[in-house]
Amino acid sequence: VEIIGVANNGVVALEMVGELEPDLLLLDISMPEMDGMTLARALRRQREKGLQVIFVTAHDSFAVEAFDLPASDYLLKPVAPERLARAVERAAAKRAEADPSSVPAVPDGDAPVEEFWVPHRSELIRITADAIDRVDAERDYMRLHVGQRSYLLHQTIAALEARLDPQRFIRLHRSVIVRKDRIKGLCHDRAGAWFADLVDGEQVRIGRTFLARVKAMAGR
Repeated sequence: VEIIGVANNGVVALEMVGELEPDLLLLDISMPEMDGMTLARALRRQREKGLQVIFVTAHDSFAVEAFDLPASDYLLKPVAPERLARAVERAAAKRAEADPSSVPAVPDGDAPVEEFWVPHRSELIRITADAIDRVDAERDYMRLHVGQRSYLLHQTIAALEARLDPQRFIRLHRSVIVRKDRIKGLCHDRAGAWFADLVDGEQVRIGRTFLARVKAMAGR
């Protein structure tokens, strides 16, 4: 790997990429003049030609947007040398395979997302949408339950709901989304409150706002 240029702000970086035509860009997000996300969007034509982008940042809240651009990898500071080496190797492999006809298009904002990248320790974990059993809102974060483990994703529940396939997921409450095949049955108490019984033994109260949609799922 040969370093052919260094820029201390986004505007200079944009000019240098046009002049030097690098294969790989290690990009911070918090920069003067132009931030990293704006710069990455401005480099779409170069990315279509095979330019790989690895975000190297202290901010984990931009991970979802970064992979939608798309980015080759997303490293959280402080970065371990071996983690950086793996990211560079991955970017080099993608660069070798890339051509204008094979580079994936930027995902349609209306299309269901098939995978999420969530921060875990010093790296990001890829989680497929099908692996998510349940989502619980925790203020500005979403807790994704995957089997016996869970991961935090910085996103609102409304934004996450819009990204999930409505054929596979349903919102039961203002703070809960579940995968439909995790619902074992529905029940209600004498006060008229409805609940969803999940296959793991948990019971989730269904919010009044979402009750009609849940009943429609059950054909009622």
